[in-house]
Amino acid sequence: MSQVDVLQLLLRETSATAKFVLMVLLVFSIASWGIILSKSLLLRKIRRESPVFWRIFRKGQSLPEIATALESLRFTPLVPVFNAGAEILSPGAPRGAGAMAVRNAPVSLGTLQRALQRASSAQLTLLESRLTFLATTAAVAPFIGLFGTVWGVLTTFTGLSNSAVTTLRAVAPGIADALITTAFGLFTAIPAVIAYNHFVYQIRNVGGELDDLQVDMLALGERNGL
Repeated sequence: MSQVDVLQLLLRETSATAKFVLMVLLVFSIASWGIILSKSLLLRKIRRESPVFWRIFRKGQSLPEIATALESLRFTPLVPVFNAGAEILSPGAPRGAGAMAVRNAPVSLGTLQRALQRASSAQLTLLESRLTFLATTAAVAPFIGLFGTVWGVLTTFTGLSNSAVTTLRAVAPGIADALITTAFGLFTAIPAVIAYNHFVYQIRNVGGELDDLQVDMLALGERNGL
């Protein structure tokens, strides 16, 4: 009998409680994989665009010229943060997503720093969105599976206590029914743990680049006499 046949047999013979637990775990798994795929694609695009941003930023002759050249970059969070600073340093520069209107505020180095920090925090918040669901899945899924296992074992031994004959053949189906929920719980949790740690590491790197950009923009502000 193949592994697929064994799995189909176990799923067909599972109790109603185990099937409910498996359905809950399936919902968690589908949702977490959707987040994993979407975040992976987004971070891949960010990694592709960020080096292009730095080349344009370092070779640009003026802020309006840089802002115009950056309009083709749609995914890297460096662009909105740059636009927020460029709007203060050069109010006539093209504004992109993330630029903030501060025309009525006194232009100073502190004003520039606060605008950059707000834009950077907003971009990091967007990148970190839905990561809490992955963390929740990683923490909760094994316990949901364990609940199904404990319930299945209790049901099995309760049934055996009412049986006149106790054999391994009588115990094995119930134990297998119980353990399958733990297996599905681990199957749901392990990818979520790996993906969460990977995304946190990638977002931390993006945060480092945003910090570097803030330092460069503040240096531009100092050279402009803010």
